[in-house]
Amino acid sequence: MANTPRYAIYYAPSPDSALHRFGSTLLGYDAVSGDDLPFPDGVAPDWREVTEDPRKYGFHATLKAPTALADGRNESELLDACAAFAGRARRIPVIEPVVDAISGFIAVIPASRSDDLQQLAADCVTEFDTFRAPLTPEDRARRKPERLTQRQRDYLDRWGYPYVMEEFRFHMTLTGRLSEERRGPIVARLRERFAAIDLATLAIDRIALFKQADPASRFRIIGSWPLRA
Repeated sequence: MANTPRYAIYYAPSPDSALHRFGSTLLGYDAVSGDDLPFPDGVAPDWREVTEDPRKYGFHATLKAPTALADGRNESELLDACAAFAGRARRIPVIEPVVDAISGFIAVIPASRSDDLQQLAADCVTEFDTFRAPLTPEDRARRKPERLTQRQRDYLDRWGYPYVMEEFRFHMTLTGRLSEERRGPIVARLRERFAAIDLATLAIDRIALFKQADPASRFRIIGSWPLRA
C-alpha cells in the first residue's frame, strides 16, 4: 500500500485565471503543469519552509479528501464519475473571497457561509464515497482522533475525513501553520497581493481530480470539469 496512488476531488480555479496564478505562485508550484514556480518578490526569507506543506497538494480547496481507491475501482471509472457529477445541473455557489487566518494557517476563504457551497461539498463527500478505500488504523491514528470532537470522530469513521458536512469550511491554503506572532504580518501582506487581482466574487463552478502517484510525489491535476448550472 505504501506506493498506492491517492486521489482527491478539489476545487481548483481555471488555469488561466488570476486566482490560479496568485495561489500557485505563492506556493511555488503549478498543479496543472507540475512545474516549480519562482516565488514572488517580497515574501519572507523562509517562504519555502512556510509553504512546504500546502505546496505538496497544489493550490486548491478540498471537496473530497485524498484517498486510495477502493478494491475493484479504477482511475478511469473515477474520471467518468467526475464528468457525470459535473454534468448534473445544480446551483453554482458564488462567494466573496477573502484572505484570512483559519486554524493556524492562512487561506482564501469565503467572507460568509454559502449554503450552496456546503451542499456541493456534501454531495462530493457522499457521491464519491464508493471510490474511497477504508481507513487503515494507521490512517485513523494520523488524524489524531483524541483531539477531535465526537461529531468529527463520527465523520472520520463514516466518511474517512473529519471535516465534512457541518464541519466543512471551504479554504484554499496559502501557508502552513504559523505562530500567532507571524500570522498577522503575513495576512496583511497577502491581503495586499490579493487585492491586486481585484476578485470581488468567485464562482465555485468546477471540480478537479488530483492524483498523487506515490507518497514522495506532489498532487497533479489529471482532469477538470465545469459544473453545469
